[in-house]
Amino acid sequence: MPRTFPSIEQVSQLPRLLQTVIPPEYEDLNGHMNIQHYMGLYDKASYPFVALLGLDETYFTQQRKGIFDLEHHLHYLAEVHIGDTVSIYGRLLARSAKRMHGMWFMVNDTRQQLANTFEFVSTHADLEARRTAPFTDALAARLDAMLTEHVTLDWDAPVCGVMGA
Repeated sequence: MPRTFPSIEQVSQLPRLLQTVIPPEYEDLNGHMNIQHYMGLYDKASYPFVALLGLDETYFTQQRKGIFDLEHHLHYLAEVHIGDTVSIYGRLLARSAKRMHGMWFMVNDTRQQLANTFEFVSTHADLEARRTAPFTDALAARLDAMLTEHVTLDWDAPVCGVMGA
């Protein structure tokens, strides 16, 4: 069954993690933003996302806990050009004791188009042992609060169907 993608209005119900203007150095020989910069922008959006969960530099450096990405799925829907303003919005879809499943949406604000989706599975990690570890109670509670908020949305995330927490 084909996926149905949300409207710009639906995506804008989510927390905006990042907004930026695409610089000239992001252009490739096809005249649009090069593939490597999508991942770079999603990486930049990860810091505001974890901040929404209460994770800051102290969590990573002093508590020695972190988040590792395990899987990604990118879906390109419309070109992004140099000078376009884009925003990235985040939605949490599910979690287990150690993992979270989410989707981020890149909106081309200049052209009013959904340009790209980024689906991911990430795991909580003990940075000393360099292994996956259960979410702390506090982090699990914040994830659950975000999930409660996101499951009330009246639209389904266009997941690829092969990923999960």
